[in-house]
Amino acid sequence: QVPLVESGGGSVQTGGSLRLSCEISVDTGNYLAWFRQAPGGERRGIAVISSGGSHTHYDASIKDRFIISLDVDDTLYLEMNSLKPEDTGMYYCAAGSRFFSILSTDYHSWGQGTQVTVSS
Repeated sequence: QVPLVESGGGSVQTGGSLRLSCEISVDTGNYLAWFRQAPGGERRGIAVISSGGSHTHYDASIKDRFIISLDVDDTLYLEMNSLKPEDTGMYYCAAGSRFFSILSTDYHSWGQGTQVTVSS
């Protein structure tokens, strides 16, 4: 059974919106996060939420545009608004236990990723 399964990626124009979903079927630990990996770049944490859903942390590059949330049915979301070409990349959800970490090495479970492409 795949522990985390992302969906919702696609292609949009600058200024558009997308909502990513991540179905969770694993013991998540204390934190859930969304990571973004641009073409040729490193996988970078952009949004983290505590497992209870009450606390969040955002990277400066997406703050005030993206919202991370956790539903009661254990689905993780990333609402993405005002998308820019630099938001293009593969988006992954991940589960881990280190306090609001944005390092990929601190996460033990990963989804397969969903592609987001933003054109100008």
